[in-house]
Amino acid sequence: MATAPLFNAAGEPAGEASLADAIFGQQLRADLVHLAVERELWNRRQGTASTKSRSEVRGGGRKPYRQKGTGRARQGSIRAPHYRHGGVVHGPTPHGYRKDMPQKMRRAAFRSALSAKASDGSIRVLEALELPEISTKLFAAWLSRLEPGRKVVLVLSQRDENVSLSARNLPHVRVIVLPGLSTYEVMKADTLIFTRDAVARIEELYTA
Repeated sequence: MATAPLFNAAGEPAGEASLADAIFGQQLRADLVHLAVERELWNRRQGTASTKSRSEVRGGGRKPYRQKGTGRARQGSIRAPHYRHGGVVHGPTPHGYRKDMPQKMRRAAFRSALSAKASDGSIRVLEALELPEISTKLFAAWLSRLEPGRKVVLVLSQRDENVSLSARNLPHVRVIVLPGLSTYEVMKADTLIFTRDAVARIEELYTA
């Protein structure tokens, strides 16, 4: 059975926490993880980049000068692409970037990502998380006792206002409330910190 270091509310070591093999003890499927991360990043794109072609730019309806006799190259519009303020050739137009992925594959990728983090010792489990007041200084001091990596994701089973507001000024700390944890967030984090309630919630959501 997979395990992770267990800490009490004060950030002191309290033994080992057992993790369900169905979630945290799976074989790494790099192909599925790659597809899931790629899908999430593509789906974040708004697809609103837009340019105007020569037919959409205002003006340029009149031929700038006569066809022959001027010694200059013939021109039909001052909105042709080679003119300043002319239209754009093959520029971006609004379109969707959405990618789909079967639910079974998404869930398998998520379990695979969590298993990879568990196997390399990047998961911490908290018996409880109690922050008496909103204080970034207190939160940072508490977090340092867990010896996390540079990028930290703290996973909660329900929103805690004191924790969320205390952590938001720390640039490399993200607080995520389940079921908002994604494969991308798991892979991006150096250290994942779960409360016991969050571990139970994940096992409830993702155990087939």
